[in-house]
Amino acid sequence: DVALMASLGLQAYRFSIAWPRVQPEGRGRFSASGIDFYRQLVEELLAAGIKPFVTLYHWDLPQPLEDAGGWPARDTASRFADYAFEMGSALGPDVAHWGTVNEPWCASMLGYSAGVHAPGRVEPGAAVAAAHHLLLGHGLAVDALRASARADAEISITLNPYPVVAAGPTDADRDAARRVDGVANRLWYDALLKGSYPDDVLDDFTAVSDLSHIHDGDLAQIARPIDALGLNYYRRHHVRHRSGASEGRPLGQWPGSPDVDVITRTGALTDGGWAVEPDGLYETLTDLTSAYDPPPLYVHEAGAAYDDDMGPGGTIEDSRRIAWLEGHLEAAAAAIADGVDLRGFFVWSLLDNFEWAEGFAHRFGIVHVDYDTQVRTPKASAQWFARVIEANGLGAVDR
Repeated sequence: DVALMASLGLQAYRFSIAWPRVQPEGRGRFSASGIDFYRQLVEELLAAGIKPFVTLYHWDLPQPLEDAGGWPARDTASRFADYAFEMGSALGPDVAHWGTVNEPWCASMLGYSAGVHAPGRVEPGAAVAAAHHLLLGHGLAVDALRASARADAEISITLNPYPVVAAGPTDADRDAARRVDGVANRLWYDALLKGSYPDDVLDDFTAVSDLSHIHDGDLAQIARPIDALGLNYYRRHHVRHRSGASEGRPLGQWPGSPDVDVITRTGALTDGGWAVEPDGLYETLTDLTSAYDPPPLYVHEAGAAYDDDMGPGGTIEDSRRIAWLEGHLEAAAAAIADGVDLRGFFVWSLLDNFEWAEGFAHRFGIVHVDYDTQVRTPKASAQWFARVIEANGLGAVDR
């Protein structure tokens, strides 16, 4: 796989460490063989001239920690800091780019409120606590990495913001948009970059939580200075108020706001049913920059799921994915031209893979994987992306 990356000219590779692989109990003993795997991967990447971007947490919590309460339990944040220190010590000399948590909104709201991601719990109050403890774990991990990784290490966190559009004309629709924007975006931005939570979001949360999990000093720890901020962009949220939705309907991924619906926009969609909205990436980057004066930004993920059929001679002509990537790279370039400090763009994903609740149903990769044989076949999008990298831009690259 690393040789394949090198053949495409990749300059960096973002991957996640599986916490259960290196510390199965979530506390105490670390697995030497688990750590060695990642050490060897880092060495192989560096030998190929590829910078490793390491993420510590992409939703795989050691089962004993979930059995003890999971992210709604405050102790999990402390255990995460211990794990971060160990990884910084083990890989620190060779890794210059670290990320703490990937998409804490998904881990908290989809895992503990909507119940569609692991651990599959439908407990909105627990989700609110999980969100706070994921952020607290991040803040503690920042200090742990500062103490254990190399002195020039760049430390970040990865969020998945969604520009929010009211899909109706009423005040209730506009309030639905406010509520979704609060949970999807402002909750995380404000905590990390301002050291506070939005008052209106906390007011909404009181419908499901007494907020006693927030302790004095927590927000200062959460807002520890970071060197970069990663953003995963896929689409906007188009939302409306749904009258009567709270009656017998699960609270879903917006705790305290059961009367909110996210609707599917008409127009171009991926095969996963997501709207194709590259201008939303420009909006995300420029709005964040103007509202928060953030540290340097990366697009840590951007990509599209399309059903890829292998053609004659084993070729995979995924022209729709190329068009998707081209549009989003153009949006990123426009944001840079308008003053956004954007340092990198990572495609999700290199390989077709296991997509959480969707399993193997959706293919995001620019490299096709035969799940029976594990054979890798670069798609047309991989060859196109290699030409974009070589040209360092889109101008002279044909689809």
